[in-house]
Amino acid sequence: MFLRFCTMISLVLLGFGVAFSLGQNYTEPLVLEGKCLVVCDANPSVEGALTSSFGISVRASGAKVAFSALRGTNHEPSDMSNTSPTIYFDQVLVNIGNHFKLQASVFQAPRRGIYSFSFHVVKVYNRQTIQVNLMHNEYPIISAFAGDHDVTREAASNSVLLHLEREDKLYLKLERGDLMGGWRYSTFSGFLVFPL
Repeated sequence: MFLRFCTMISLVLLGFGVAFSLGQNYTEPLVLEGKCLVVCDANPSVEGALTSSFGISVRASGAKVAFSALRGTNHEPSDMSNTSPTIYFDQVLVNIGNHFKLQASVFQAPRRGIYSFSFHVVKVYNRQTIQVNLMHNEYPIISAFAGDHDVTREAASNSVLLHLEREDKLYLKLERGDLMGGWRYSTFSGFLVFPL
């Protein structure tokens, strides 16, 4: 029933799309959201979408992806309880789409698209340097660095837009130093800006 409704709406919108196409650049999709998402595109290639020969793809409105995680305890790799350089998070504030896996502290892209990521960390001790990398499929993409030896709690942050493919994985890696987390200072967030 839902599929038939979306198909009927798509055909009606196709008629309107012809009228709008005279004033719109044909390379930019016309996007309408509601119970279903209709994308009119000359070259649709979205996985999981029903596509007609008219260049219309219909997707469920569950295309939203966002997460935000925090760490409530200190991360000291020299400590026996945590010898991994991967920064593990213990609380999720937002996980729309459930693509951030808390136990592994890894985000896996559900679809091809442009994504936004940011992180914020605070070092624990003075006379210490920290460096944190955002890892994309095992390769560092961006880093944050805090190295003032006279400051006990210094922050390091960074953010980036990335073009990801489906199933790409991102996580944070502590290259050196110790992080403070007891007051929720270490956070990692991301969201899908738009699918491609």
